[in-house]
Amino acid sequence: MSEPSAITDPADPRLADYTGLTDVELRRRREPAEGLFIAEGEKVIRRALAAGFRMRSMLLTPKWLEVMADVIADAEAPVHVVEAALAEEVTGYHVHRGALASMERKPLPTAAALLADARRVAVLEGLVDHTNLGAIFRSAAALGMDAVLLSPDCADPLYRRAVKVSMGAVFAVPYARLDPWPAAVDTVREAGFRLLALTPADSAVDLAEAAPHRLPKAALMLGAEGDGLTRRAITAADQCVRIPMAHGIDSLNVGAAAAVAFYAVTTG
Repeated sequence: MSEPSAITDPADPRLADYTGLTDVELRRRREPAEGLFIAEGEKVIRRALAAGFRMRSMLLTPKWLEVMADVIADAEAPVHVVEAALAEEVTGYHVHRGALASMERKPLPTAAALLADARRVAVLEGLVDHTNLGAIFRSAAALGMDAVLLSPDCADPLYRRAVKVSMGAVFAVPYARLDPWPAAVDTVREAGFRLLALTPADSAVDLAEAAPHRLPKAALMLGAEGDGLTRRAITAADQCVRIPMAHGIDSLNVGAAAAVAFYAVTTG
């Protein structure tokens, strides 16, 4: 058991992992380089631990000591207790969930390793919005996708906002990077997958007609909000598919489109 220790100085070096959490550029550079990520909230912390991630430290406000008592009892890492105002000063925002943990990253698997036992995967290009990325991982977990493959310029799934939006689903669905892009898409095809590019273009085949649930192995390609898949990515696909729209709506938010497509490919 790690005995909780109170900290009153925002410059205390023991709080270094939690400084400037709202500085996206800083955290994007720092966290992967230092091999850490931040889990926010009781449920997310518990899910990270259940997924086998090792805790570096935990930061709690006093009222969360009782709620997290069992986690503290099992923790080998230091547990820091700070008042809410100090937590806000250190992190840069109001930590209303009252519990943060710094966790150690695991080495990323290769795409080939993930594809070996997969039948349904998502291939994401240029997803830089952490909210959308987190929502896609949550849908992927809930709807039975086997893996997520990311282009090199996709956002970090373990960035705090993505983890929070996914409610820890980023720990449940394995992911890897496809690099170089889009040439590495051939790795997916060589593993026996049919690549289906999601696009609102009228020339695309309706998703129901494509019947992805009947394919032995299917990979759904989705692009960034607004721009969608690049021409290079669409060229690399085997088929373009679309979700039929009504009432003059031309497309869905990428998170919503992903959920619809995941349902179609896993259940039909």
